[in-house]
Amino acid sequence: MGAERERAAGFGRLDLGLRQASDWYLWGPYLAERQWGTVREDYSPDGEAWTHLPHDHARSRAYRWGEDGLAGFSDVEQRLCLGLALWNGRDPILKERIYGLTGDEGNHGEDAKEYWWFLDAVPSHAWNRWRYHYPHAAFPYEDLRATNAARTRAEPEYELLDTGVFDDDRYWVVEVDYAKADPTDLLMTVRVTNAGPEPETLHVLPQLWYRNTWSWRGEEPDELVGTDDRVRTTHPFLGELELTAEPAPDEFLFCDNETNTDRLYHRPGPRYPKDGIGDHVVEKAATVNPERRGSRCAAWYRLTVPGGATTEIRLRLRPPGGTPTDADEVVALRRAEADEFHAELAPAAASADEAAVLRQAVAGLLWSKQLYSYDVTRWLDGDPDQPPPPPSRLGGRNARWRTFNAFDLMSMPDTWEYPWFAAWDLAFHCVALAHVDPAFAKYQLGLLCREWFQHPNGALPAYEWDFDDVNPPVQAWAALEVFALDGGTDLDFLSRVFDKLLVNFTWWVNREDADGSNLFEGGFMGLDNIGPIDRSHLPPGWRLEQADSTGWMAGYAAAMATMAAILHRSGRRPAVDLVQKFLEHFALIREALDGAELWDDDAGMFHDRITLPDGRSAPVPVRSVVGMIPMLAGGVVGEEGLDRSLVVGKRFARFLQRHGVAEPDALAAAGLLRGPEGERRLLVGVVDGPRVRRLLTALFDEAEFLSPHGLRSMSARHREHPAVLDVGGLHAQVDYEPAESTGPMFGGNSNWRGPVWFPVNALVISALERYHRFYGDELAVEYPTGSGRTLPLDEIAADLRVRLISLFLPGADGRRPCYGAVDRMQTDPRWRENVQFHEYFHGDDGAGLGASHQTGWTGLVVDLIRRRHGAVLPTSEVLQRLAAET
Repeated sequence: MGAERERAAGFGRLDLGLRQASDWYLWGPYLAERQWGTVREDYSPDGEAWTHLPHDHARSRAYRWGEDGLAGFSDVEQRLCLGLALWNGRDPILKERIYGLTGDEGNHGEDAKEYWWFLDAVPSHAWNRWRYHYPHAAFPYEDLRATNAARTRAEPEYELLDTGVFDDDRYWVVEVDYAKADPTDLLMTVRVTNAGPEPETLHVLPQLWYRNTWSWRGEEPDELVGTDDRVRTTHPFLGELELTAEPAPDEFLFCDNETNTDRLYHRPGPRYPKDGIGDHVVEKAATVNPERRGSRCAAWYRLTVPGGATTEIRLRLRPPGGTPTDADEVVALRRAEADEFHAELAPAAASADEAAVLRQAVAGLLWSKQLYSYDVTRWLDGDPDQPPPPPSRLGGRNARWRTFNAFDLMSMPDTWEYPWFAAWDLAFHCVALAHVDPAFAKYQLGLLCREWFQHPNGALPAYEWDFDDVNPPVQAWAALEVFALDGGTDLDFLSRVFDKLLVNFTWWVNREDADGSNLFEGGFMGLDNIGPIDRSHLPPGWRLEQADSTGWMAGYAAAMATMAAILHRSGRRPAVDLVQKFLEHFALIREALDGAELWDDDAGMFHDRITLPDGRSAPVPVRSVVGMIPMLAGGVVGEEGLDRSLVVGKRFARFLQRHGVAEPDALAAAGLLRGPEGERRLLVGVVDGPRVRRLLTALFDEAEFLSPHGLRSMSARHREHPAVLDVGGLHAQVDYEPAESTGPMFGGNSNWRGPVWFPVNALVISALERYHRFYGDELAVEYPTGSGRTLPLDEIAADLRVRLISLFLPGADGRRPCYGAVDRMQTDPRWRENVQFHEYFHGDDGAGLGASHQTGWTGLVVDLIRRRHGAVLPTSEVLQRLAAET
């Protein structure tokens, strides 16, 4: 095992987590790249977080719940932070954080308007690399805002490259490397390259600061003190530390991490406020402390760099005393260890391009670990030493979640657009992270179910904009995937997660099945604007029975039955009754689907069905992944479970008997019950075989769902034939939109009306492999539909993986589909090797869309690449082997 593998193996047990984590996790990239505009910092009466603390205020306001910064590192509880500030001599402010448009400013929702990449990382953060491109010219803040605001949703976004500020290569390439000599000795290397033809001057200001915790508690601030050549500090938890810089900066500047009340509110405030360093550098204001002390400081370098040349500076944060290890040796050693770690991770059969994509995807996942601090009770009621929040807050967002009190490292979907956890996103992050840092992946799934996250009624919080929203319940599927990827041995993890998900499953049954029909609602379900109506906000008295919610719940029941069976067979705990419980639920849902009007035989697909107060109902005739979700629900029932079900004689037994399972020997002869006597298994699905084939026919049709780069979220048939809903005076329609949404629903920046999304593709691949594991090559279908070529399901799953991976790989023309028509990204040597992992992808050409650093579920490319080349066994095979061994 390499050095990094040994460090990563020490993350900590699920119940202790960070308290028992390896010391190597003390420092890491735990800052967001946008704390402004988040719900946590919103104390407005109307809940408009983006306008309550906009980008213009970010430089002047002390945050309450976290910090942000460029290339930021901090300790594990974000007490002390290290990050980068830049000034090109022309901007009106320091460049201290990524700029982007708010939801109302962007013509397709909120959107970061900068170019930066996460190039490398290892789980312990002993080695991290970050890259940013910064124009020589004044950053076009107002141009980006005004031009996008003037554009309609039918027009493309106006991007930073479109402004011309990178023309003639007049920009800076800024790279930041972090390397640890030991757990408490952190080196920060900043390299700036002048990409332009002529000498230019760049002000580089690495910053060290304390998160402001004192203002909310009535305490004395933490302090940094400058001496002749370094900055010193003493902290009750971190101990004594000193910051040194090489070469020596022009000077150290100090201010206080306190709100500039004079600038924002025209009220007297601190003499050296949070933006004091920026005002001093940009405006030569007397806003830095001449006594060289404060809670925020910067090492100020004025670097004049010839065209094409590179200049490097290095900072070191460590306890004082002793002889530090040579910095060059530390950097070389950590880089070599990272190379070794990623060489082990990349399958031998992977191409060099695949290995590079894998490494950058891992970097994005690891750079997206952030401290998430949010005490909802304190947020609702306010801090004792601060003005009380407006009364409207007590009945507004997240008011029902007073038990929620998070203070932990979490995997975020994105460091700018989504710098907060999201429940169903997190499940997919964990599958990717399990390849890299399985202990952290297990910790994340367990954390979501802890008492201070999960509601007492069993609900899991969706995401901070609305904890009450309902996301697909994919946590049990993810737990099984992570369990299998980790070798299928950590029964303690499986048992602990199972117990909490049992409570959540019960919440679903009690709260999201309004009439007890076993046809589930849920509303939003994470699919945003997939239909013609807002599924979370129906007219009073209207009810929507959702094909996807019902399918998700059938899959939930099947996964829980599998988990219970593993725990029972292993001897970890008696759970045969729980296996029976979930098989009963599975049968109830199957019966409900069989008897409901959600299946459209003419369309060969499931549809949602809307019911009006007067009892009239109508289908929502959209050909989308909503109609495919029920097909994903299936599971293998062992012979012990079959026998027990038949003896008990309840609903699952009647379900089995209707399908001929009361005669196991006959089923075995027909090939439906497989395995040696006493260990035979039956694959049961919530959708029967003929309907599965009908669904797969549509799913694998290139004129409908199958694109060159994966499965679309909506059928391309709706391009020419929109889906129309006309019921109860409501008229709405939905078209196939392969790129950004042209409608305003959910802010317009989340489009499930045609683009390719990784999570659903991953679940389809998982289901195909599960079916193939049972039936083998005996079950084959035409792929693509109409091609005349019949393939077994494992080969189809493999092809879907290739299509998704190809989004990031240079094709025969040397162009990466994810970068679309952006020529600089495709051809410029300084840009083309840096990969971004977008939120979703154009349904026709594969161009990246949405958030540009959504390395969360798009990070599933890690799983896809490793599985493509056989680096890990299929989950179904691991679970079957485990069953055989027990």
